[in-house]
Amino acid sequence: MATAVSKTPSTVPPTPEEISSLFNTIFTAETSQQSLDASYALTNLLIQSVGSLGFQKYDVLSHVKKAASDKKNGALRESAMLILGALFERFPREHPLSEVVFLLQDGGVLNIALDALADKGAVVRDAAQYAIDALFACLKPEAMANGLLPALSAYLSRGTGKWQGFVGAYSLIEKMAVKAQMGNGTLEEEREKDILREAMGKTLKDLIPLVESGMHDLKAEVAKRACKAMNAVTTLLSNDDVAPRIPLLIKTMEQPSEKTLQDAIHALSQTTFVAIVTSPVLALLTPLLERSLNAPTTPQETLRRTVVVVENLTKLVHDPSEARTFLPKLIPGVQAVKDRASLPEVRELATRALNVMEKAMSDSNVHAGSVTKTTPDEVLAVLNAQIQANGGLAVPEAHTLFELGKTYIAEMVREDVNCRMHDRIPVCVAPYLRGLLPEDTHEAVASALQAHFIEEDHRKFGKPEPDDPNEVEIVNANFSLAYGGMLLLNHTNLRLLKGHRYGLCGRNGAGKSTLMRSIANEKLEGFPPQDVVRTCFVEHNQGEDADLSIIEYVSKDPKIAEAGQEHISQVLLEFGFTDGPEGRQSQRVGSLSGGWKMKLALARAMLMKADVLLLDEPTNHLDVANVKWLQEYLKKHTDITSLIVSHDSGFLDEVCTDIYHYESKKLVCYKGNLAAFVKQKPEAKSYYTLSASAVQFKFPPPGILSGIKSQTRAILRMTNCSYTYPGASKPSLTDASLTLTLSSRVAIIGGNGAGKSTFIKMLTGETIPQTGKVEKHPNLRIGYIKQHALEHVEMHLEKTPSQYLQWRYANGDDREVYLKQTRVLTEEDKAQLEKPVDLKDGRGPRRIEALMGRQKWKKSFQYEVKWIGLLPKHNTMISRETLLELGFFKLVQEFDDHEASREGLGFRNLEPPEISKHFEDVGLDPEIANHNQISGLSGGQKVKVVLAGAMWNNPHLLVLDEPTNFLDRDSLGGLAVAIRDFKGGVVMISHNEEFVGALCPEQLHVADGRIVARTNTSVSLDRFEDSAANSPQAGTAVNSTATSAAASAAASAVNSGAEEQGELKFKARKKKKMTRAQLKERETRRRLRHLEWLNSPKGTPKPPDTDDEA
Repeated sequence: MATAVSKTPSTVPPTPEEISSLFNTIFTAETSQQSLDASYALTNLLIQSVGSLGFQKYDVLSHVKKAASDKKNGALRESAMLILGALFERFPREHPLSEVVFLLQDGGVLNIALDALADKGAVVRDAAQYAIDALFACLKPEAMANGLLPALSAYLSRGTGKWQGFVGAYSLIEKMAVKAQMGNGTLEEEREKDILREAMGKTLKDLIPLVESGMHDLKAEVAKRACKAMNAVTTLLSNDDVAPRIPLLIKTMEQPSEKTLQDAIHALSQTTFVAIVTSPVLALLTPLLERSLNAPTTPQETLRRTVVVVENLTKLVHDPSEARTFLPKLIPGVQAVKDRASLPEVRELATRALNVMEKAMSDSNVHAGSVTKTTPDEVLAVLNAQIQANGGLAVPEAHTLFELGKTYIAEMVREDVNCRMHDRIPVCVAPYLRGLLPEDTHEAVASALQAHFIEEDHRKFGKPEPDDPNEVEIVNANFSLAYGGMLLLNHTNLRLLKGHRYGLCGRNGAGKSTLMRSIANEKLEGFPPQDVVRTCFVEHNQGEDADLSIIEYVSKDPKIAEAGQEHISQVLLEFGFTDGPEGRQSQRVGSLSGGWKMKLALARAMLMKADVLLLDEPTNHLDVANVKWLQEYLKKHTDITSLIVSHDSGFLDEVCTDIYHYESKKLVCYKGNLAAFVKQKPEAKSYYTLSASAVQFKFPPPGILSGIKSQTRAILRMTNCSYTYPGASKPSLTDASLTLTLSSRVAIIGGNGAGKSTFIKMLTGETIPQTGKVEKHPNLRIGYIKQHALEHVEMHLEKTPSQYLQWRYANGDDREVYLKQTRVLTEEDKAQLEKPVDLKDGRGPRRIEALMGRQKWKKSFQYEVKWIGLLPKHNTMISRETLLELGFFKLVQEFDDHEASREGLGFRNLEPPEISKHFEDVGLDPEIANHNQISGLSGGQKVKVVLAGAMWNNPHLLVLDEPTNFLDRDSLGGLAVAIRDFKGGVVMISHNEEFVGALCPEQLHVADGRIVARTNTSVSLDRFEDSAANSPQAGTAVNSTATSAAASAAASAVNSGAEEQGELKFKARKKKKMTRAQLKERETRRRLRHLEWLNSPKGTPKPPDTDDEA
């Protein structure tokens, strides 16, 4: 009756005698090739007749097992392996249900091949390896995850096999993990990898302990192979937070000791967890955290770090079922810490962690938009119903095989459904049912099963909206994108419709600007060329044409010049560039403010008649009025498609029709603006709040300033300052005055070209006021970030961030300070240094060579002056006021800066570990800081490099010109919290009302080069996610800085003299008269110190005798 079952082209089923004859030929063949040929003949006969039913009908596998266990006859054992190789190589391709027989039925037969790897005969071992490789090569990813992996796990768990078999099993696990890694294969290959990676990730809970046990095997070969398998398996964790720590975690497993465990916990406690935590991550970290919590010798500090890591991880577990699987293992340990930890702080942290864990395991933790996963039982119910609807199974023999394989089929379909790859369902159903159902109904069952789960998918995720027939598709590109050896997008699709405005959202470094630059440079696979779809990339590139007039700069492009000067002038006029001799069109490009330069770039794009506008941070440098104008402009031109990268949530809400979001190296399109996107993806709410939960910045505390005992004491004052740029017809700034203290939080607000950046440049010494004066505390250190922040690093693109920081502070000074106009010696300054100075001390006129030292004198300082041509013993102490009167302002300022920098760097070691920690504090991965060149970093990452450089010498005053440019929302939140908690003063220019309103109570409004208004407002603490009443940090930090500054602005500043317009006075410490005994003791100390110096090695600097000694 077998002919009724098999629907393959075939004659009648073979007789038992024919099968027995083939077995006899295989086992008695004189050569291996003859035995293999007979094995292929047996395999082909079964495939073409009874298929998988033949294994039971002819008891095929019993013959194989008997021959494989014959210890006396090596030829029989080899023949058994060759039969398995032939069966493994050809059967799964024609009759996939045979996979169940080979891998799962009665323990399968794969274990026979693995045991044969330990055979004393080399030919047997080779034949066994051939069989194993043949089986691996023909399995689909679903079959590997649900058939091969359970078979290997059962073999390794048995513990009674030969060590060579264990090596083979771990090698197969390693090969599976490597096969699942992302690569540059075809679309179908990458989709198969996605399925395998997802399916194996779910098994890590049991797989990692199994592989870890092999790492401690007494046989070195097994331990070595298990370590390789663990390295491969951990690549399945697609979690960017944990990935850098994986080598250390594997070392902790390989060499379990108290030290390695503490190092691992310390590394995890330094990790900022951002990505959603899923079962693969929990499977890797839970055993280590459990060990740390339960070890009786774990120090209190390590316990503290452990419970903090547990809490941070748990907060990002969004699936209660995953939480219930792993967290119960940790709860007893955390409970024990809560009950028995010696430090109250650790007990409090453990209590908090327990509350978070209980919440994560409750059903209320199901996040909006999350869906339940399909189970094998649900698939099986639908499968059984469809089989019955199509006539049931064909013959009684089919029942046994279907009962054996139905769960296997259901598990494979489950993987495809949960990965939303419904087109693979027929591949995992129809071939497996072929021969079990009457006629060709297996195709109908597979199609019905696929239709059911597609409908179920639409119910869970929503049915895709049909395309509007009136919409015009201009781009539909499938591509992958890599940069600097890093895969950014993997086999994704970009589809653009005419007139739509797409927001491109993702974290810093995800590849947003790289994608747009690839489009602009015609390097994106599948994107139409410029002659089909004209694209224009509008970015923050001011160019090298600063000396050209605006009209000349625009006309330089041949494509634009074809339109004629009159048309170009008219378009520029529409963008606000007035014509005529005195109009803006005649101004130099270099004289434009950042906002006007952005408008110029947009005007140029319009003149190129672009079909697709690529806008990279278009609102950077634009004031409120110009942002509004840009919004209206984009919405009005419905014939232009826009692809926009912006971190301005209000702008994206206003203009976007669709959002493209970076998810797992794919571009996912969401209909609607940013608000609609956040409704569908609640974890993206950071686009609307300033939160440091994702990216945390930490600024170093400012050092002590001598004479400054109050946060509201003036440390820098600018009085009636004016400045006119060379060639300009009117001043950029007139009569500007400002007083700053350590508690200042000042925002300078105004339109583009109002004079804000000029104000900042005079404040920091970038430019010298032509009238008025700027006074500052001699030891004041200023951290300054320019409007075009990347100017700081554009001369160092070949360096890594770490090398840049070492270059900048290599000599104990900030080298960028020497580039300021207040430090560069003009011809007048050089002439002044050549003039002899007569101090009326009887020694005659002399020329100053350098300032060698400084000490307090009365209420100011006096400087040790070295004279040209005279020995150091003739050095003279001259007061600060005298040197300034003689015109040596820049010389004094240079020495003051050196001393201030020396004080700031006194707490810093310019060494790689400390540099790495500093970059980590400003949100830049130490791996990137140490090894990636600046030229390869994204705009946001470069801003972090600049921020790290500005904060290295512990500045007292932070001056930021458009700090929000280039930073993504998470980094913006981290910067806002860091500024809020910073103990020094802050001055900033920003058009981001949300950012300014949350931080700056004092606001200066600048218009037409004048300060037109000064306002004091309360800061909007509700803009911070951590400003809830139950957050103790929020209140204390803000009260100590921004809020206190606002609350005391009217009283404390005036009372302290901060607003007085006289000279800045800094009191030196009052000297106390010493007794005779104290003077004698001091003289003894100095003499001993001098003797010690005389006996020290040559070149040792002489220790100074200071007035600070008691």
